[in-house]
Amino acid sequence: MDREFLTDLFADFGPVTIRKMFSGHGISADGVNFALSLRAGLFFRADEATIPDFEAEGSKPFQYSTRAKTVVVNSYWELPARLFDDSDDFVRWARAALAAAQRAKVKARPKARKAAVKKTASRPAKKITPKKPVAKKRSAKKKVSWRSAKKAAKKKVS
Repeated sequence: MDREFLTDLFADFGPVTIRKMFSGHGISADGVNFALSLRAGLFFRADEATIPDFEAEGSKPFQYSTRAKTVVVNSYWELPARLFDDSDDFVRWARAALAAAQRAKVKARPKARKAAVKKTASRPAKKITPKKPVAKKRSAKKKVSWRSAKKAAKKKVS
């Protein structure tokens, strides 16, 4: 899907930002990415509230293969083909995908903030004391320069 097709497809939905992403495009509204257009098709953001709708339509989650395994991404589901012809239903599904993406964004942020607050609040202030210099120990072995080693080798040979 090219940029022009995506712009026409989302015209009834409202203004969207389309950016190059991976092998296709990322589609966002209000600064939230809610759809992916890739070689395999168009995928909308989904969560526990919207996944049953995708399953009822026979859609599957986005997946890709690596050398070792196939990775399934349950947060993006393939858009049912019938929605490309029905703009009203398409807009309804796009709004649901945007809502799912916004819910995911809200869930993700507080966890990070709480973790950062816990780390700083639970640790008492640590006193920093300067370390005393440690005297270097001399080895019992006498250090030999390369010149004196060379002279000693010549004496042994003679």
